[in-house]
Amino acid sequence: MDFARSSDPAVQRQLDRLAALSPGRDILGLERITALLDRLGNPELRLPPVLHVAGTNGKGSTCAFLRAAIEAAGLTAHVYTSPHLVRFNERIRIAGTLIEDQALAPLLAEVLDVSEDLNASFFEVTTAAAFLAFARTPADACIVEVGLGGRLDATNVIPQPAACGIAALGIDHQSFLGESLGEIAGEKAGIARAGVPLVTLAYPDEAERTIEAAIAASGAVRLKLGEAWSVEGQTYRDQFGSLELPSPTLPGQHQLLNAGLAIAMLRHQSDIVVPERALLEGISTARWPARLQRLAPGPLVGAREVWLDGGHNESAAQALAEALADRPRLHLILGMLANKDAATFLRVLAPVVRSVSAVPIADHDHHAPEALIEIARGLGLDAHACPDVPAALRDLDGPMLIAGSLYLAGTVLALNGEAPQ
Repeated sequence: MDFARSSDPAVQRQLDRLAALSPGRDILGLERITALLDRLGNPELRLPPVLHVAGTNGKGSTCAFLRAAIEAAGLTAHVYTSPHLVRFNERIRIAGTLIEDQALAPLLAEVLDVSEDLNASFFEVTTAAAFLAFARTPADACIVEVGLGGRLDATNVIPQPAACGIAALGIDHQSFLGESLGEIAGEKAGIARAGVPLVTLAYPDEAERTIEAAIAASGAVRLKLGEAWSVEGQTYRDQFGSLELPSPTLPGQHQLLNAGLAIAMLRHQSDIVVPERALLEGISTARWPARLQRLAPGPLVGAREVWLDGGHNESAAQALAEALADRPRLHLILGMLANKDAATFLRVLAPVVRSVSAVPIADHDHHAPEALIEIARGLGLDAHACPDVPAALRDLDGPMLIAGSLYLAGTVLALNGEAPQ
């Protein structure tokens, strides 16, 4: 469960209903979401042109670049992403604006009223609510981020997207998606649709084999990095020509690939017209919180240099380590869910880390700070436990990075007064 909370009593009543009705865990499969959407009149069939994005890391950033480019073109986009960081409302953006509490409460009630006997999950109910809201409000595009995997994810009910994309792949959610990169890649590629552009990065051979098999079975049209499109330095190229990309506002070299993925998705579909100037403007204006975000001066961090990232797996740690490699080493404030590979995450990040302050993650099953300390000290890092992030910050001077969990990141944003808007 995502432990959703709201300051609005009407919304909280529906979130409490959802918590009581949901099986309390992630479950994959399309049977329940299909039945639920059918009871709601199949809103997934009445959406604006859909851009569907999967991936282990980078799919949220890709969605942010897509939205920024579409809005720079003077168009509007619905956006469905997960998880939320501070407020449940962040998951559902209607024609550019986060859903308001007065609209969210009756929307959730409507979906829950018809779902009580379906044993639908938290994410399935949320997905149905988003699609219902999107179907009722005009927009020029609809950006949908996969929740978990792809093939059996609740978002994978859209029959004919305008384009699909797969961002970076890595090992995560093994209990749902498989232990190997090949198995995980096959699940992600399950969003492929016959005749629909599927824009991807280039992956290791193990992943490539299963992706190619999924594409062959589906009849999708693959557009692969290094073949159909490329990003070299800050130059993007494809069959339509080249673009000199501005530096993304989102820091890290990996964000140029995410921006390129978004550009390729938009340039290889025909339902949404986005001119070149808007593609470039989108790169320089996109915002996506808790992805190597420099926190603003605020009640939690004061005026200190504190970076925040929700990364929690090996590939996220690699991207962080590369982005921070040329900077002075940082103090790391780390909290991680119990089902994440803390040892690998810390090992990859260790070269850019000066010390580790381990913290718990309230209301979630997490690695004990003492266990994180043991791992960090085994890597030769100075490490100690703290009861929470404010206590950790009080003990440190110099640049800091808070990382390891999007749930932890949400708490930090709330404490610093930076809830996503």
